[in-house]
Amino acid sequence: MLSLIKVRNYAVIDEVEVEFRAGLSVMTGETGAGKSILVDALGLTLGERADASAVRPGSDRAEISALFECPDNHPAIKWLREHSLDEEHCCLLRRVVNSEGRSRAFINTHPVTRQDLRTLGAFLVNIHGQSSHQALLHGPTQREVLDHHGGHQDLANQVSTLFKAWQTLQEKLSLRIQGAKNHTSRLELLRFQAQELEAFHLQDGELEPLTTERNRLANVDRLMHSLDSVLREIYENDDLSAHKLIANAQRTLDGLVELDSTLTEPTKLLREAEIQIREAASELARYRDRLEPDPQRLEHVDARLAKAQDLSSRHKVELENLHSVLDTLNAQIVELEDTSESLDALVGCTEQARTTYFEAAEQLSAARKISAVTLSKTVSEQITELGLPHGRFHTAIRARPEEQADGSGFDQIEFQVALNPGQELGPLTKVASGGELSRISLALEVVSAGITAVPTLVFDEVDAGIGGGVAEIVGRRLSEIAAQRQVLCVTHLAQVASQGPHHYRVVKLTDGYTTRTSVRELGPDERVEELSRMLGGVEITDRTRAHAEEMIGRATR
Repeated sequence: MLSLIKVRNYAVIDEVEVEFRAGLSVMTGETGAGKSILVDALGLTLGERADASAVRPGSDRAEISALFECPDNHPAIKWLREHSLDEEHCCLLRRVVNSEGRSRAFINTHPVTRQDLRTLGAFLVNIHGQSSHQALLHGPTQREVLDHHGGHQDLANQVSTLFKAWQTLQEKLSLRIQGAKNHTSRLELLRFQAQELEAFHLQDGELEPLTTERNRLANVDRLMHSLDSVLREIYENDDLSAHKLIANAQRTLDGLVELDSTLTEPTKLLREAEIQIREAASELARYRDRLEPDPQRLEHVDARLAKAQDLSSRHKVELENLHSVLDTLNAQIVELEDTSESLDALVGCTEQARTTYFEAAEQLSAARKISAVTLSKTVSEQITELGLPHGRFHTAIRARPEEQADGSGFDQIEFQVALNPGQELGPLTKVASGGELSRISLALEVVSAGITAVPTLVFDEVDAGIGGGVAEIVGRRLSEIAAQRQVLCVTHLAQVASQGPHHYRVVKLTDGYTTRTSVRELGPDERVEELSRMLGGVEITDRTRAHAEEMIGRATR
């Protein structure tokens, strides 16, 4: 389970450290306080994409760490051992994002890729966010929910692998047939293109420093003129430079410190400022002295950048991907030069791969039809309890034409509902309103959470659009899940929050100049006040507090 998360300089958080325990933990706060920021930060440690906007303004980098406690037989520990990343059963995920948007990932202090975080994170946490409502409207998401419910992931992965193998052979066969027609001309073209790229000899990461160098060489005069001006203003002007003025002021204060010791600190600050200006001037002078026009080098850099742009246009790739084109060309050349495998043998291999794929896809389809029945029944029961008394949920499976088969098989999955008496079943996109969709989504998430082996489940305001008695049932459902899994829930509903024995309040603080978010676990009396705030209006009355105490007591019982 997730035992600790530490966040520094992320979004509006300057520094937050939160310890979590087993069971149900709820996070509440005013609208706009940043309740979902911790969830977003956790997502980064699990391999989500990051950009410069993640870094708190004024900071050079954001850093998020998440510590998990895992038993010895947990799949995450097994994965760590297989990748030589285990350290005494510790599972620490860390992500660092700098102000330029570049990020680094670590597992137990070892540098890893973002994909490594995603792979390991899948064993540790499932995050159910507000976006899952809309994702639920799409066929791929519905297929994933069905496969997860039925435990078909291994078979689905096998079908995907077999499809890729079949398609690879099919492409190889097409290339071989085409090669039989225009083998010589195609091979000559590929060799010419490969030789041209080899002669160009572009290195990975070369273009960015070349662009920087080109900008410097093309603006030498401007740089030198501006630096001369800056250096005169801060240091080289003996009569009126910033350094001269601060040095004079500092010496004056040195004489005054003997009269009043309270001037010691500002005198010290001026001394440091003098040193910093001198060091800055030294750095700028060294930079200026290294500047010199180099028309030949500028011409060379311009020509190389222009050639790179020309090649990327001809090969129809982005500039940053140009270095990888040569490997692709060489692979195609090897393919055309390889005449050891006969066309007939390749046709046989391709047909066998197709047959194997369709056999596995048929097995997957049969398994899906069985689990579709249980999923439909279970979700129907859930949505009935979640305030849709006449709700019916149905998982429809329709076979697609053979030519539309893909890595997911040939099943078209569609979730259908009927929410009113006498209403025909219809797709979610046409039948369910926003509030109804949120409840159906939550029902599916609750069903999925009941069968998953992932120890920590995060629900980020999936209770949006509901309230009253339905909200209390939602809270109970989350509490029931928390008996077997650690559950973290960001909520705006008191009925849900009252179910969480571990309650965290998120507060946005401002001094008029900067804004930051803090997170603090609430004590018993503070829980009552927070629930009262969520229940009441502007003024919190004794009756509101009594209602909050009653809700907590009822949840405890």
